[in-house]
Amino acid sequence: MSFRALWQALLPIGRDPGTGGYRRFSWTAADLSCRDWFMTAAAAGGLAAEQDRDGNLWAWWDTAAEAGEADSDRMAGASRAGAVVAGSHLDSVPDGGAFDGPLGVVSAFAAVDALRGRGFTPARPVAVAAFTEEEGARFGVACLGSRLLTGAITAEAARGLRDADGVSLAEAMAAAGADPDLLGPDDELPDRVAAFVELHIEQGRQLVDLNAVIGVGSGIWPHGRWCFDFAGRADHAGTTALPDRRDPMLPFAATAVAARQVAGRHRALATFGKVSVLPGGVNAIPSAVRAWLDARAPDEGGLRSVVERITATAERAAADHGVTVVTVPESFSPPVEFDPALRARLSGALAKTGIRAPVLRTGAGHDAGVLAARIPTAMLFVRNPSGVSHAPREHAAWPDCETGVAALAAAIEELAAA
Repeated sequence: MSFRALWQALLPIGRDPGTGGYRRFSWTAADLSCRDWFMTAAAAGGLAAEQDRDGNLWAWWDTAAEAGEADSDRMAGASRAGAVVAGSHLDSVPDGGAFDGPLGVVSAFAAVDALRGRGFTPARPVAVAAFTEEEGARFGVACLGSRLLTGAITAEAARGLRDADGVSLAEAMAAAGADPDLLGPDDELPDRVAAFVELHIEQGRQLVDLNAVIGVGSGIWPHGRWCFDFAGRADHAGTTALPDRRDPMLPFAATAVAARQVAGRHRALATFGKVSVLPGGVNAIPSAVRAWLDARAPDEGGLRSVVERITATAERAAADHGVTVVTVPESFSPPVEFDPALRARLSGALAKTGIRAPVLRTGAGHDAGVLAARIPTAMLFVRNPSGVSHAPREHAAWPDCETGVAALAAAIEELAAA
């Protein structure tokens, strides 16, 4: 199928008609529809599709698929050693844009279709992959599918993760027909992958400024998420004197302001993007405020310093208002340098096709960053003229998307030809 046909089939799934954004949260009805789309796209392309033990999706182009053999019979076979894999994810942040994640999956299917159309026969297996819960929007841990696959998080910890409604990952998977008892690392599967290439819309405007359509990733900043629990005392907003209050909203507000100031001084990024207030009444002083900090920096020492300073501000402000605060790290991703040899091969392959691709570093986390601990990985970025990401205004022009498909096809051909 063509890029446009694949894209148009996926586009309506999970879109909120009010905001225009997407709500494709893991193991929900929208997510299951995305999984159905993946299986349909794989079948239309003659690829053998499989869902692994962690909920990640794989569509294989190899001799087994060509012969029409059952994918499960060959999944553990040595015939898939040295595979070249391309893909991304299909889930979204709340009211996210259409391109973050899906662009990479759609482009991978379209690139395989383009290669087959011009008669290319790979010398090694090729696969399209879609990793589950990359955004961490429902269960709080980003890149959960790739973390489970590589053992970066334990199955026990993952099964116990809960969403905002108190539903555990294990319960959500079971309700969707998946078996949470199977969760865990799969050493054989990543060991069969020789290279993973993730194409992604750029989350920023570097390519716009460089007047380039495609970029090659060099690495990812270290980043993480921390939960701040401020506990005070609930009371009446209309009768409690200001000096008598133990209002957790005030130290949280001071902490949010400090996060912006500290990040600015350290060339870092710090964001409180999710807040839960209890009991949540307009005329009630809160009893508790739970807030999540997303922090990123060019290096690990800088990130640690930023988080320490923000935490110290929270503790001082809490003490000033008779409130307690507990800070818990929820996830952390160390800095990633993508495989230099793989990056050089991709740059060379793109140059042969006439695609100029400057090298970019990003502050955004990706499955490629998690997988880099186990296998050679690389990233390609497609120009985003708006510079906006994680929001409905996120955008890539059709010609740029087509160039992205051509770039990914060139990358797969380079890596799978020998």
